[in-house]
Amino acid sequence: MAGHSKFKNIMYRKGAQDKKRSALFSKLSREITVAARAGLPDPAMNARLRSAIIAARAQSMPNDNIKRSIDKAAGNDGANYEEVRYEGFGPGGVALIIETLTDNRNRTATNVRTIISKNGGNLGASGSVSHGFDRVGLITYPASAGDADKVFEAALEAGAEDVSSSEDGHEIWTSTDSLHEVAKALEPGLGEAEGIKLAWRPQTQVTLTTPDEAQQLMKLIDALDDDDDVQTVWGNYEVPDELMEQVA
Repeated sequence: MAGHSKFKNIMYRKGAQDKKRSALFSKLSREITVAARAGLPDPAMNARLRSAIIAARAQSMPNDNIKRSIDKAAGNDGANYEEVRYEGFGPGGVALIIETLTDNRNRTATNVRTIISKNGGNLGASGSVSHGFDRVGLITYPASAGDADKVFEAALEAGAEDVSSSEDGHEIWTSTDSLHEVAKALEPGLGEAEGIKLAWRPQTQVTLTTPDEAQQLMKLIDALDDDDDVQTVWGNYEVPDELMEQVA
C-alpha cells in the first residue's frame, strides 16, 4: 500500500468555497433522498444514506434539512431521481466522468453536452472513458485528523488499500466491497470521516502544460458543478502548482 501518492482527483473545485450554499444543500438533499429510497431510511442500516448524511454534516447542513430529505423518501414525495453517468473529454485530453441524479434524462443530457462543448471538450459514448479508471471506495479526512504517519498506520490497520496525504487533507482508498467496513474501523482512531463514497480513480494522469488549458478546464468543471443535476465530476487531470497560481 503506497503511503503518499500525489494523486489529486477532480473533487477539487476552483472557487468551491464560494459556491452558493443553497445549491450545495440542494444536491446533498437529493443524494440523501435517493439513498433513503434505495434502502431503509435508517442510516444505521443503510450505508449509502449514512455516507450522504456525513457529507451533509461536513458542509454544516442543518439537521432539519437532513430529516426533511429522509422524510421525502419515506413519503414518496417529490420527483423520482435516477442515476445517470456521462463520460467525455475536456481541454488537454483530460478524461471526465460526470455523475448525475436527474428526473429528466433529456434535460440533463442536453445540459451536460452543451457545457462540455462550450468549454473545449466533447461528450463521449458510455465506456469511452471509464475503462481508464478503477471503481474504488474513497474516505476523506481533514488535515486536522492527524499527520500522514498517523493516518497511514490507521488506514493500514483498518484494511485500506492506499493513502494520499497532503496539506489539504487525507484520502484513504479501499475496495468497493470494504468501503464501509474500513470507514467504521477508522472511527475509533481518527473520528468520523469527512466523506465516504464510491469513487472513480484514474489509472494514469494527464498533466496540463499551459495556463490556458488549466483555466479552461477549471471553467468547465465549475460550469458542470453549477448544474443542479450534476452530483460529482471525476477526472484524470493534474495541474502543476505553478499553473494553478496563474489561473487562481
